[in-house]
Amino acid sequence: MKKLALAGCALALTGATPLLAQEQAFVWGGEFEIGVDSTVTSDDPAGELTDNYASLSLAFEAGVATSITLFGEVTLESVTDPAETRQFDDLGLYVNELGLRFDLAAGELSVGKVSPTFAVAWDAAPGFYGTSLAEDYELSEVIGATFDMPVAASGGVLSFALFYADDTAFSDSLGTKRGRNTTADGGAGNTGKLNNVALQYTQEVGDTTYWVGGRFLTAGDSDVSDEKGAVIGLAHDFGNGFDLIAEVAYFDGFAGTGEDSTYATLGGSYVQGPWAYSASYTGIDNTANGYDDLITVGVDYTFGNDMSLGGGVGFYDVDGNDFTAVGASLVIPF
Repeated sequence: MKKLALAGCALALTGATPLLAQEQAFVWGGEFEIGVDSTVTSDDPAGELTDNYASLSLAFEAGVATSITLFGEVTLESVTDPAETRQFDDLGLYVNELGLRFDLAAGELSVGKVSPTFAVAWDAAPGFYGTSLAEDYELSEVIGATFDMPVAASGGVLSFALFYADDTAFSDSLGTKRGRNTTADGGAGNTGKLNNVALQYTQEVGDTTYWVGGRFLTAGDSDVSDEKGAVIGLAHDFGNGFDLIAEVAYFDGFAGTGEDSTYATLGGSYVQGPWAYSASYTGIDNTANGYDDLITVGVDYTFGNDMSLGGGVGFYDVDGNDFTAVGASLVIPF
């Protein structure tokens, strides 16, 4: 399912940080999305359902002192998975990020509820359903610190994070409750201690961007093992409207289960005027569950006011269950 993203807004805000700090400015942005996500065929008939959904996300940054910025992001969306056909229900409001960012001579330090840098495909794989499997290894909603340091010699960026899964009141939601996280819930990285690490190096070379990273998540309560992960990937703009992304991520003891998992994603998009056509493939090789995969194709149309209308089809084989999903949405940025 296509997820609401503020990547463009976040990049714009991040780029404006020094100016914000100097001028005590306030900027904000967001997106509203309304759409439908329908599983039209499934080996499990109970899984054939439709989710008519809406979501709203708002992000802000405000300069509070020289070189210090307050930042945050909140999201209103359905916070539970649909058990049956659903009509704009189970909406909850929660905090994605909230903290302070310091513009230092060596780089940018963020503390609070943050989103560590690790991998790219979970956010950037093209298509309506392109990110839906790679999202398994997204790092988000954690308490800790991130540090992004430009590497002058190469022009790249080294990103470092020290964190643990959010177990404060901000892990719950208003409206429909998703439930406050506690360390008793277990899960790798859900330790209540700053004993989880992520590291990634990102480099642009002409029209190509590549990244390599690693992470260590300490076992939580009742977990079998710590998780050790590594990722490598690249994205390339061919300059003729075609873009490509490829990423491989390997995990030893994924999510604290003691099982190994390898995720491989390959995706491409072709932009012609306001139209964008996309396709991607994600495969998962897991020592416990065997092989899962997703093939998806999609198309998007961007209007002159930056509103976009898109849709796609996803062909899944997950946990031995084959199913087909069809979805479409309208995204309104502001």
